[in-house]
Amino acid sequence: MMNSPFNKLIYFDEFSATPKYAQLANSIIKAIEKAKLQVDDVLPSINELSFQFEISRDTAEKGYKYLKKIGIIGSVPGKGYFIKSVDVDRKIRIFLLFNKLSSHKKIIYDSFVKTLGDAATIDFYIYNNNFSLFKKLLVNCKEDYHYYVIIPHFLEGGENAHAVINTIPKEKLILLDKMVPGVTGNYGAIYENFEKDVYNALEEALPQLKKYHTINIILPEHTYHPGEILSGFCKFCQEYAFNHKTIHNIAKEPIRKGEVYISVMEDDLVTLIEKIISEGLQVGKDVGVISYNETALKKIILNGITTISTDFQMMGEKAAELILNKSSDHIEAGFYLTLRNSL
Repeated sequence: MMNSPFNKLIYFDEFSATPKYAQLANSIIKAIEKAKLQVDDVLPSINELSFQFEISRDTAEKGYKYLKKIGIIGSVPGKGYFIKSVDVDRKIRIFLLFNKLSSHKKIIYDSFVKTLGDAATIDFYIYNNNFSLFKKLLVNCKEDYHYYVIIPHFLEGGENAHAVINTIPKEKLILLDKMVPGVTGNYGAIYENFEKDVYNALEEALPQLKKYHTINIILPEHTYHPGEILSGFCKFCQEYAFNHKTIHNIAKEPIRKGEVYISVMEDDLVTLIEKIISEGLQVGKDVGVISYNETALKKIILNGITTISTDFQMMGEKAAELILNKSSDHIEAGFYLTLRNSL
């Protein structure tokens, strides 16, 4: 087994968020597509896979079970696993690169995968808003993918993102969530118009906001969130004559009656609610609370938290449709206000 050519056909990427059982299955499918594995070729045993590649037996077994389910491999008791069929669909290979994992990103991922169905195999990576890791993952990419689907948000260094992204053939590029100045060519995109979206959502909430005199937005000083969010907020407050303030650290800020607090980060929302409760104030009466991005729990917390949110499901679906339709359209993502008792 140690000298088997099969060893060269399997690759596990430690940087990838794709489960290892899926990486195992994808490696075998790619080898078949490249005619490096033929019908009746013998595959390593579960024990051999586990030892050689330092993966668990469960991971190896799960990968093989998936391949058996789709009819690619078979097994004979006492003899092991073998290639049963090389009749594999030529799947679309996708490099999916997210800035972070969150409940909102999971909605995008789930709707993207569901819409693609069995048409694609996906290698999934997370770069944690780190531009250096973002660049490394793209530059060192070993596969020739059909599509590169990228969410480009960075804590710092993002001013050079366009140079890295421009190395990708534009017919293979889809940007998600945010447009990147300097990216040229004819590529697909599902993007947010942050300034317009925030302004329009607050304008829709104007009847509820009128009972407050000040609107605060809680936004960390160093953040990957686009500056257009703050621009839309300030534009609305100026146009409708609200006092307004940007708060960088809600933990150090006093909570005042007659004010509304817009929390962009989930951790800040928790701190805000804790402070409101500790000071004996009533949400929706003494103070207003708006949270950026919808989650299921916000329907329940304090009898409902008002949210302004991107339609993440639509974003994932439309990104998949761009791939399936071989389209390079630019589509603006939906954005909506959900009014609840917190306002």
